[in-house]
Order: sequence, then C-alpha cells, then structure tokens
Amino acid sequence: MAEYSSLLSDLSENITNEDLEQLKSACKEDIPEDQSNNITSSKQWFSYLEKNDKLAQDNLSYIEHIFEISRRPDLLTRVIEYRTTVLKISEDDEIDTKLTRIPSAKKYKDIIRQPSEDEIIKLAPPPKKA
Repeated sequence: MAEYSSLLSDLSENITNEDLEQLKSACKEDIPEDQSNNITSSKQWFSYLEKNDKLAQDNLSYIEHIFEISRRPDLLTRVIEYRTTVLKISEDDEIDTKLTRIPSAKKYKDIIRQPSEDEIIKLAPPPKKA
C-alpha cells in the first residue's frame, strides 16, 4: 500500500491545475459536471476515482487510459513502471485483463494478438533484374 500511496503522491506532484482540468475533461463521461467542479486538486481527483471504483492499487487501467488520451506519457510511464515492478503485471497480462474487464473490447482480442506463423502471408521475392 505504501508504494501505491507513493505513486499517487508522485503523480499529484506532476499534475498542474491546467493538467487537472484536462484530465477532468478526459473523464467527463464518468464524473458529473457538478462533482467535477468540486474537484480542485489532483489528490481530490484520485480520491473521487477511488470512491467510484475507477482506481485502486491493483486496478490502474482507467488512469492509464486517461493519461494516454490526455497525452501525458510521463505520467503514463510512472503508472506502467508501478504496474510492472510492484504488481508484477506485464503488458501482455494487462491486455488480457483489460479485455475481460471491458466487454466491448473482447471482440478486438484477435486483432491485438500477434499472428501465428501459419497466418503470416509470405511474399514472393522481387523479380531479378535482367
């Protein structure tokens, strides 16, 4: 739990008020406007997400998505490092859990996986120049 608190603290230190507005905007479908107006710090934002089951120490996919669409690779990288070092969840494991957690995403599982040797189309070599 200490690592999780440390992660949120680290993220909070790197989120400005302008960033916070962008992050709140990115998740406006999940935070009603009146509630969003009451969130004035990143710590309050994280707290709201936790209370509404969008964030937990072992479930970071929501904020990963928000950081990704908000174009904050620095914050996303910190979350991914936590996920892989503290939780020991690899990128492949995370894809599987996201697909089971998000019903509409299950249909994309075949697109995400790598094709097998049999599925790869072999191209003929280019013709030799005369």
